[in-house]
Amino acid sequence: IHPSLLPKYKGLNTHLRALKSKEKYTGCTVHYVTGKLDSGNIILQKRVKIQKKDNVISLEKKILNQEHSLYPKAIRLIFK
Repeated sequence: IHPSLLPKYKGLNTHLRALKSKEKYTGCTVHYVTGKLDSGNIILQKRVKIQKKDNVISLEKKILNQEHSLYPKAIRLIFK
């Protein structure tokens, strides 16, 4: 699971980078792991709206909540 809408914001500090870039949306991605950083094929993504009041902590909490929902869906999808 990666806390951004890949291919944007690979690596670390994704929430801060999305806020600094004044993105309207961010989210999370479940993807296959490869030898290249955050570059595996995408399994599922969930978009999250960034509110004006959001900061790194509030955004992290919103995205983590979506990650917890998205991950089991991805597992079911893979093993269908």
